[in-house]
Amino acid sequence: MFGSEIKSLKSLNTYLQKLVKGKLWLKVIIALFLGVSFGLLLSPQTGFIEKDTADTLGNWMALPGVLFMKLVQMIMIPLIVASIITGIASNDKESLKKLGGGVLLYFLSTTTIAVTIGSVIATFFKSGSYLHDQAQVEHANQLASSVVVQAEFSFGLNSIPGAISNLLPENPLAAMVSGEMLSIVIFTIIIGVAVLSLPKDLIRPVKLLLSAIQEICMTVVKWAMRLVPIAVFGLMAQLTSSVGLSSLVGLGYYVVVVLAGLLILVGVYLTLIILLGKRNPLHFLRKIRDVQLLAFSTTSSAAVMPLSLKTAEEDLNIDKSISNFIIPIGATVNMDGTALYQTITTLFIAQAYGLELSILNIIVVVVTIVAASIGTPAIPGGGVVILASVLSSAGIPSEGIIIIIGVERLLGMFRTAVNVTGDLTACIIFDRWYGKKQNLN
Repeated sequence: MFGSEIKSLKSLNTYLQKLVKGKLWLKVIIALFLGVSFGLLLSPQTGFIEKDTADTLGNWMALPGVLFMKLVQMIMIPLIVASIITGIASNDKESLKKLGGGVLLYFLSTTTIAVTIGSVIATFFKSGSYLHDQAQVEHANQLASSVVVQAEFSFGLNSIPGAISNLLPENPLAAMVSGEMLSIVIFTIIIGVAVLSLPKDLIRPVKLLLSAIQEICMTVVKWAMRLVPIAVFGLMAQLTSSVGLSSLVGLGYYVVVVLAGLLILVGVYLTLIILLGKRNPLHFLRKIRDVQLLAFSTTSSAAVMPLSLKTAEEDLNIDKSISNFIIPIGATVNMDGTALYQTITTLFIAQAYGLELSILNIIVVVVTIVAASIGTPAIPGGGVVILASVLSSAGIPSEGIIIIIGVERLLGMFRTAVNVTGDLTACIIFDRWYGKKQNLN
């Protein structure tokens, strides 16, 4: 009897190993559910263990996730520099002018579409009005002093010239050390364009060196990917144990409105895949599910950039010069999901405080968010920092962030997955227009 049970367990283990072999997406889904379940058991709300013990266990369980993020972030800057310069150097000057201008116009257009969707949905559903309770606002004000995220950016007319000039780093090495991704990208683009002016005999060794750097970085990524299922389990367990379900239920309507907006935005992407990319949208979604799940788990567009590059080139068959140019830039400036989230959240907080925004106020918010989303850090929680400045510029109390802080991480998962989907959608479209392979599959 005992022997037959051991045999059955071995058979089940063998079956499970065959089932998940080579299927990262399935491993991540299993890890997600296990992490949430285990996190609920650890949550102080269940009464099984005390909060201090739960926090300690949560920190230890999140360790593999932290190590994964550190490994990827460690090679992020050299990978961005090598990828962008290689992408630029792989094009001639004329095609680069068309590609660069087209990508910029495309990113601005999709970001504008995203904030428009957010504005319409937030205005129509008025989710913030359900929280318009003076007692709640008073409570938020009392807590604000310890939780408020200070606005680090201002987007007034007087500050625009300074903001533009600050995009060019005085010291590129200092920008790399401090992780100023937008400045690094602009510096790299300038260097990449300068490389094009070199004679062919000098360009070749530069491209070989950069290709070697890319391969080294991707090797480190392969090592890091082995940690992904364990990392996802730990991060989800820590998140669920610290947040619990009660705080998520309290803001359920707001969460549903944001998710509905993100779903509509994904629908826009799939429509673009059909109309402009001439590809099967369901086939596209199947190919990118690993990237989406990893983005969902890590809440960082930058962290999944190496996997996005790999997926674009190997699974979507995108021309390497296109993916190397678009994905590193997109991970920094193309934050459509974040822009939509910031729009809905800004209007939600205004409604929660009982503030009526005119059409002109909403337009100012939309323009500010389009500008702010370009500089949103591609890291977990980066959107909250920018959101504080957006609220301040719109005359909305920035301490209102405390209202949504409990579900911010949850929504961050969804909007990051949408951000990554937007970058890969751009790759499909521009590969159709400018790619050397001209694949239509």
